[in-house]
Amino acid sequence: MYLDEYSKQQLQNIISGACNTESKSTLHATRNFLCTSFATNTKIEKNFEHQQRIKEEQKLALISFASKNELIREDFIDSEFYLTEGGEAKVFLSLDGTHVIKINDGVYYNTWLDFLNSICIHNLLFPETSYELLGFSLIDELFAIVKQNFVVSNQDVDLEEVETILNTNGFIKIKNIDYYNQEIGIRLEDIHDENVIKQNGVYFFIDTVFYLDVKE
Repeated sequence: MYLDEYSKQQLQNIISGACNTESKSTLHATRNFLCTSFATNTKIEKNFEHQQRIKEEQKLALISFASKNELIREDFIDSEFYLTEGGEAKVFLSLDGTHVIKINDGVYYNTWLDFLNSICIHNLLFPETSYELLGFSLIDELFAIVKQNFVVSNQDVDLEEVETILNTNGFIKIKNIDYYNQEIGIRLEDIHDENVIKQNGVYFFIDTVFYLDVKE
């Protein structure tokens, strides 16, 4: 993890709701699509009912976008390769054994744009475990399908070492396992020893939850 000036500028672009014109990836194309119609939340929204309405509008927009761009995928699961699941995602080992496929319902986020922004932020800060958006599933509900490098832990995680890494990059602990970067205006939450892996002395952040939270 290293926050250089380029990364800081890209983060400011995400906060401002600007489209990413440098990348042709499915992730950025999808985020750009939502950014043209919906404002980016720059604070942790307290109005739950309002955000649920926005999330439902974005869900319908994403279904239309995904259908037109052949991003509806129902062929990605082989039950033999199921690994685990958490609060928001089911995790499968890919057929090549080098990646995991995560099916995410975005439940931790007020809107789908918040979810896509979080992934973009993760990819900027942790490129070694970056996410690739493969498409969406419509089994019962809308799910995002993402692909990520499969990293195997071979050492115990020391959360004090993790805190030092985050502090070095401007993320200061605000409570328990949550951090805030005041310079940029983003929160990083849920940093416990299942969301961070240590392999051969190197830390890999595999499950992050970012929120935009710009202070006035």
